[in-house]
Amino acid sequence: MSDSSSVKHLVRITNCLQTILDLESQLEQLENGHSLLDEFAVLKSFLEKIDEVELSESDVERIESATSNFLKELQGPLSRRQSRSRAERRLQ
Repeated sequence: MSDSSSVKHLVRITNCLQTILDLESQLEQLENGHSLLDEFAVLKSFLEKIDEVELSESDVERIESATSNFLKELQGPLSRRQSRSRAERRLQ
């Protein structure tokens, strides 16, 4: 694999992992979010070592797909949490 391919894979994987990690504060507010937060330590550790991992295009596509699916699954719980927060603020 060429160096430019490796760099592109690294950028794409880093983007996926960082996107998930950026949700940490929102997940802390979800009822069962704490169970997901336990996995964030693993993601953070992996992100620190990602430049040492050899990734194929199929690996990257699989991680991108899993990230997309994870974000879709979180849309419902996160939007419900935001709606409740807005309603609570209006009541105050």
